[in-house]
Amino acid sequence: MTDDSIRSQRTRTLITEDLLLVLFQPDSGTIAGENTLFYVLGAGALTDLAQRGHVRIEDAGIRGTRIHADGEPPEDELLRPMWDYISQKPRDVQTVLAASGPTLRTPVLERLMERGHLCRQKRRALGLFPTTAIVEGNSGRRAEFVADMRSVLVDGAQPSDHIAALTALVSASGSLPVLHREIPWSGATATRAKSLEQGDWAAGAAAAAVTRTMVAIVANSLIVSAVVANR
Repeated sequence: MTDDSIRSQRTRTLITEDLLLVLFQPDSGTIAGENTLFYVLGAGALTDLAQRGHVRIEDAGIRGTRIHADGEPPEDELLRPMWDYISQKPRDVQTVLAASGPTLRTPVLERLMERGHLCRQKRRALGLFPTTAIVEGNSGRRAEFVADMRSVLVDGAQPSDHIAALTALVSASGSLPVLHREIPWSGATATRAKSLEQGDWAAGAAAAAVTRTMVAIVANSLIVSAVVANR
C-alpha cells in the first residue's frame, strides 16, 4: 500500500458517521430509528472494519457466519473497541452488534459536531426554560449524501461503494421511508434498496467485494433486530 493510499484510508469518513448524519432529521432535531440505532451504528462500524481490512468473514456452516479480527488494529478510536472485542475470539454478527453498538451513539454524534455537520443550539422551552437542541450544521454534507442516495434509488445512478453501503444500511434499518420527503418512497425505490442490501452493486476490487459481503450479512441482522425490537 502506498503512502497516499494509507493517508486516504486514515482520513476518509466512516460509514458509521455518515449513517447517523443521514438518519438525523433536521426538521425535528431527532434521529430516525432511535430504538434500534445501536444495531445500525454497530452494523456501520463492522462494515467500516471490513472495508479497511481489519476483519474477515468465515462461513461456519450450521454455526452461521463468524467474524474474525484480521490484520493490524484500526487507528480510528471509534472502531478500535469493536476490533478489540472481536480479537478476543471469533464472534457471530448479532453478538458483535449487541456488544459494541450501544457505545457508539455519543462518540459518533460528538465527532459530527466537531466537524460542523451537526451543532448544538441553545433555546428556551416555553420562552423560559433553557434547553439544548441539535441542529444541522452548515457543511452541506448531509444534503450531499441524501442527494446521492436519491440519484441511486430514484434515478438509477450507479453508486460508489460508500453510498451503496450507506443506502443499504439505512434501508435495512427500516428508516428509509422516514426520508420520503427527500427520497420519494415507492415500490421501485424499495426494490432498488433491497438489491443494495443484498450486496448487489457493481464493483471490481477485492476490498469492494468484502464490503458487499459484509453489508449483506449485517443488513440481514439489522432486519431481524428491527423485527424483534418492534414486537
